[in-house]
Amino acid sequence: MIDEIVEKLKQADQPRSDFVNFMEDIRDPYIVLIACILSLRTNDKTTYPATLRMLEIGRTPEDFAKCDVKTLEKAIYPVGFYANKARQIVELSRTLVEKYNSKVPDSIEEMTKFNGVGRKTANLVMAKGFQKPAICVDVHVHRIFNRLGYIKTRTPEETEFALRKKLPEKYWMDINTLLVTHGQNICKPVNPKCDICPVKDYCAKNI
Repeated sequence: MIDEIVEKLKQADQPRSDFVNFMEDIRDPYIVLIACILSLRTNDKTTYPATLRMLEIGRTPEDFAKCDVKTLEKAIYPVGFYANKARQIVELSRTLVEKYNSKVPDSIEEMTKFNGVGRKTANLVMAKGFQKPAICVDVHVHRIFNRLGYIKTRTPEETEFALRKKLPEKYWMDINTLLVTHGQNICKPVNPKCDICPVKDYCAKNI
């Protein structure tokens, strides 16, 4: 079943947001990390231009370790919790410079030691920044896999561990982009467009 679902979603070629395209193209773990921090609880239309403004200030831990928090706040506004995120990025950058030789650690366990970095963010950095197999589970991935009936879980973290056991590793790195795009275009939280869904025949919601 999952092979057919993934193939149909790839063939559907749904339009991706500018932010999703940006994250697909970036191969720098640090930039993936700070961009992902900005994206938390913020829609892509707001996150993408805020990320570009942030990157006008700098692109390395050294740049942001010495950045004035208020300057960063102004650049990333109006992302959700922008003041907290600006402070978090500066503090995180200082920690990377002082304790990690300015390198993002390539370990989920090590990344989640940082304030405000959860498993979703750490997995995304592993997959997009380090190009290592990891499953980034956001609200779209959690919702869609449960609607399909592929798994039955209550939280995104439960979904991640269920998928680690069931989803073939060859799909781990691409599944987030596929399902985020599908969730933004068709399988929405409210009023999903089931009539035009390319995988409706596999969906437990329609069986």
